[in-house]
Amino acid sequence: MICNVEINLTPRRLDVYLNEKFSEWSRSHIQKMIADGLITVDAAQVKASFKLTGGEEIFIKESDAVEVEYLPENLPLDILYEDADIIVVNKARGMTVHPAETVKSGTLVNALLYHCKDLSGINGVKRPGIVHRLDKDTSGVMVVAKSDAAHINLAAQIKNKTATRTYLAIVHGVLKDNAGIISGAIGRDKVDRKKMAITPDGKPAVTEFKVLERFENFTYVECKLQTGRTHQIRVHMTAIGHPLLGDSRYTARKNPFEIKGQALHSHTLNLIHPTTKEPMQFTAPLSDDIKKILIQLRG
Repeated sequence: MICNVEINLTPRRLDVYLNEKFSEWSRSHIQKMIADGLITVDAAQVKASFKLTGGEEIFIKESDAVEVEYLPENLPLDILYEDADIIVVNKARGMTVHPAETVKSGTLVNALLYHCKDLSGINGVKRPGIVHRLDKDTSGVMVVAKSDAAHINLAAQIKNKTATRTYLAIVHGVLKDNAGIISGAIGRDKVDRKKMAITPDGKPAVTEFKVLERFENFTYVECKLQTGRTHQIRVHMTAIGHPLLGDSRYTARKNPFEIKGQALHSHTLNLIHPTTKEPMQFTAPLSDDIKKILIQLRG
């Protein structure tokens, strides 16, 4: 696998850069891969501390140390739509999208492998068919590619913003503005590598929000992504002082409701079908845990 380093990169260590790019690999695992000669920079073997300055070509050797085969599992799978090219699913809160170093089973990929034998192979055996991701504790609609051609087409739509996503969330506090736009480049947090943050050297990120309902201490909002950065809505809403309910990673505020993880749901997905070229919209019903919270807030 080849990873081309962006030209305008702020100089950083090789192991740090790869940990940012491939969050499913721990930094210690990446360091071992480098020491074992599985990762080279511009065809040369280097140390984990090698300083990238931009424009380098990183080669990651495809091997058992990097990718292993994951097994199909007969897990519950809520399929909203399926044809020869794509599968659209309603991912449950608490389900990890694809295997990682510490998660080998019970993922959406394991369930998809059981259900479907012809997933796109572009992302290798760890992430077959996965065009975009949802956090483990975010529920809702996702599209999965069944062929390489569909995968390339869908990835281009997401990059070019012709595929759009709308999320529903409950946030702490009462938003004063009925609508707004949050802009802030997002990158890996310099202190806690498991978190993302608004940073000067991050990637551009823009989130639109609209208030749906206000309550005494919470607000029900709709969020639209203009970009698709890791933890984008979670980071942006925290940045304006309204972190997501239940998001223990980004806020210490108490969660008085029964919900495991952040109250965030991927509600709608609009795209152009990769083969028929027809516009399509998919909607995932609001998760039961968020429905229950809204009933309590309204009561």
